Amino acid sequence: MSVVRWPRVLTPTLLSQILKKQKNPVTALKLFDEAKERFPSYGHNGSVYATMIDILGKSNRVLEMKYVIERMKEDSCECKDTVFASAIRTFSKAGKLDDAISLFKSLHEFNCVNWTLSFDTLLQEMVKESELEAACHIFRKYCYGWEVSSRITALNLLMKVLCQVKRSDLASHVFQEMNYQGCYPDRDSYRILMKGFCVEGKLHEATHLLYSMFWRISQKGSGEDIVVYRILLDALCDAGEVDEAVEVLGKILRKGLKAPRRCYHHVEAGHWEGTSEGRERVKRLLTETLIRGAIPSLDSYSAMAIDLFEEGKLVEGEEVLLAMRKKRFEPTPLIYGAKVRALCKAGKLEEAVSVINKEMREGRCLPTVGVYNILMKGLCDEGRSIEAVGYLKKMSKQVSCVANEETYQTLVDGLCGDGEFLEASQVMEEMLIKSFLPGIETYSVVIKGLCGMNRRYEAVMWLEEMVSQDMVPDSSVWNALAESVCIGADDVVEILEHLISSKRESYN
Repeated sequence: MSVVRWPRVLTPTLLSQILKKQKNPVTALKLFDEAKERFPSYGHNGSVYATMIDILGKSNRVLEMKYVIERMKEDSCECKDTVFASAIRTFSKAGKLDDAISLFKSLHEFNCVNWTLSFDTLLQEMVKESELEAACHIFRKYCYGWEVSSRITALNLLMKVLCQVKRSDLASHVFQEMNYQGCYPDRDSYRILMKGFCVEGKLHEATHLLYSMFWRISQKGSGEDIVVYRILLDALCDAGEVDEAVEVLGKILRKGLKAPRRCYHHVEAGHWEGTSEGRERVKRLLTETLIRGAIPSLDSYSAMAIDLFEEGKLVEGEEVLLAMRKKRFEPTPLIYGAKVRALCKAGKLEEAVSVINKEMREGRCLPTVGVYNILMKGLCDEGRSIEAVGYLKKMSKQVSCVANEETYQTLVDGLCGDGEFLEASQVMEEMLIKSFLPGIETYSVVIKGLCGMNRRYEAVMWLEEMVSQDMVPDSSVWNALAESVCIGADDVVEILEHLISSKRESYN
């Protein structure tokens, strides 16, 4: 029997809403199939297929997802590239990279005109699984097709992989071949290759690459480029080539940023020390000069601040924020997020908490769900998951800041890691109310944790929830429940005799 009340007239939009309300992905699939039987004139469109594939993908129902994808191919409805990219990620996550590759190779059988995102996603997953040779084969075979509208992301990924294995020479060839691929190097291209050269100590090649930026992508006062310039200047200082770094800086300010001489004359007059502390001081001074030399803009400040925080350079990043505020630019949530993450990595949780509770408030910048998630993850990693739950309550009181699936999963994982299974159970209840479904591993950990606390009632409730979603508990879950029942009984033998007698009565 159907579990929903069907409308008199079914539309794809209505069916998508019905499917999203189902907690059980298998039930949603049955409704998906039942729709055509109940409404002969109805036909699924790409949006409905996307909804069904998303539901099955999130619950790791790979076989069912493959079935729906085949149905979509038979219907020949218009498909979006994002649907296939999501399916490719799901296959890869489930350890079925071959299925992801097969799906991509069969895209010509679907009504999909743009494969760019699927192409980039597949290459990223193949690189993640160290299938480099196979990834190169996919790239060579499909990069020239009209379905792949842009190859810059794939080429940058290839360059990044080559630089990671210390083959910046090959990455340089890829960089030079971009023009023949119908695309031009972007800022990420320069940054990847610049870092590759500097890591391998190829400072001569890196310097020439920097000079090429002056006429290739930099416009007058293009402040975002300073994140690339800084890589070379730091590398020169680390190699003891401080005078060379100052000379390069002068050319950057004159030709790259078009800055006046007053922005760097104090650098030329400096007295450099041969110690590591002296080099760090010079690097900080060069960074400061780059910032002063660029025409002030929110983009340039953001690029530099985020770059410094990602490298864990908290002092230098804070100096950029001070320079921003002096020019009457307020940091954005992206900058604050990078700062919070850097503080959490450095173990400075109190300062990270202060960023949200004080600094952002004073800057009249409301924290986003992304910033909250970063702080919650940092707190949970340090065993302060109960404190992290408090921010979930703060989010609920803030307008336009809604907790997402990552929020709840981070909290549940953190609470379980701290042994706070009752609190994890409460967060999971709210998670289900918001239609976010925990995975089978999350259910298993919570159930076993509750059993260890002799909270058998709550454990059984979550077991029922698991079963209602067609999840099959593994043996460790059943063992935990059995042990909990046995420990809570006065006499295990009496329990066994009762079970046996009940079984005999049922037969009679």
